[in-house]
Amino acid sequence: METSNMEMLKVSGMTCGSCEGRVYDAVMGVEGVSQAIVSHSENSVYFTGVEFANIDNVREAIRKAGYTVEGFEQSFDWTDKSVWGKSAYNTMWCLIGCSIGDLGTIAYFQFVWTDSGWSTMAIMMLAIMNGLLTSIALETIILLKQLPFMNALKTAMGMSFISMISMEAAMNITDVLITGGAMLTWKAIIPMWIAGFVTPWPYNYWRLKKYGKACH
Repeated sequence: METSNMEMLKVSGMTCGSCEGRVYDAVMGVEGVSQAIVSHSENSVYFTGVEFANIDNVREAIRKAGYTVEGFEQSFDWTDKSVWGKSAYNTMWCLIGCSIGDLGTIAYFQFVWTDSGWSTMAIMMLAIMNGLLTSIALETIILLKQLPFMNALKTAMGMSFISMISMEAAMNITDVLITGGAMLTWKAIIPMWIAGFVTPWPYNYWRLKKYGKACH
């Protein structure tokens, strides 16, 4: 489609075809928009049908979808419900990915290699590393629906390690405080998940709101 006569906005935060679809739906939902072309590889949105004075409506629709329009600075605040919702969804997927490796490692030492002689600290450090790896692996698998393997892996590797490490640390500290060591009990698992979710969530909101980047 010819784009020379279309309005264009640069959008950050798109990483895959699903992101393109969300931005496309947001733009096409703006009254007056008749056509739209979205490219996550070019970080661009082309559209027609809106008078220049109403482009702010398109920007706002993109922002509510959880993405950032470059060159359109907004004052930061903690009251954006749409960003809280999207960051919660991203944090949930990060928690699922991290839990597979983290809890799996703790369970291995608790139920299989029971006489390893490893200290609690050593087990927890290994659990954190494995949690990071399984989170990246899960994201890569999800992205394979839209991207070639290497692009999917690169995108997954671009996730925020600050968010994931804080999540892992919160889970493992909670486990030690409740059980006294590297152990899994139902009494500990639920609080671990709660701590792992709540700890990085505000950071993920800030990162998504300010830079249009998700942890997952």
